[in-house]
Amino acid sequence: MWNWEARGETEAQRLDRNWNSLVQEARIVQTGVQLLTGFLLILPFQSRFDELSDPMRWLYLVTVTASIVATVFLVAPVSTHRLLFRRRRLDEVVRAAHIFDLVGLVLLGVALSGVAVLIFAVVIGTIAGVIAGCCFAVLFALVWGVYPWYRRGREADYRSEYPGRQ
Repeated sequence: MWNWEARGETEAQRLDRNWNSLVQEARIVQTGVQLLTGFLLILPFQSRFDELSDPMRWLYLVTVTASIVATVFLVAPVSTHRLLFRRRRLDEVVRAAHIFDLVGLVLLGVALSGVAVLIFAVVIGTIAGVIAGCCFAVLFALVWGVYPWYRRGREADYRSEYPGRQ
């Protein structure tokens, strides 16, 4: 309703705008998650990898798994779009891409937190690694999750700040 009144856009135009927004957002994280995954994939072939304790090896496996699966989810909108292209199902593509991107971002946060634990543990020690990983996990949760949900719940305040928007 708001889009029609404020923008004068049709449903198709709204879907095009949403798809373009999703693509632009995905471009930002796709390169980063692919580089992270590549970095993680070469770690076992480094000489110091053998020095990791068994719990750190398991953490590595969880981290690399989260990074690979995040890559899958963050790239999934591309394959979904390609396979449904010219099928008049952009609404389905946009809905799926939205979910894929959210799942991918959560997994990227898990992978980055795991990388922080691994790096800090190797450089300073296990306790510092766990503390760093927890701090980064909280940071990701706050910046990527809590803040947007908080702002989303304040729509009444938004409407009062910007009169005329429904």
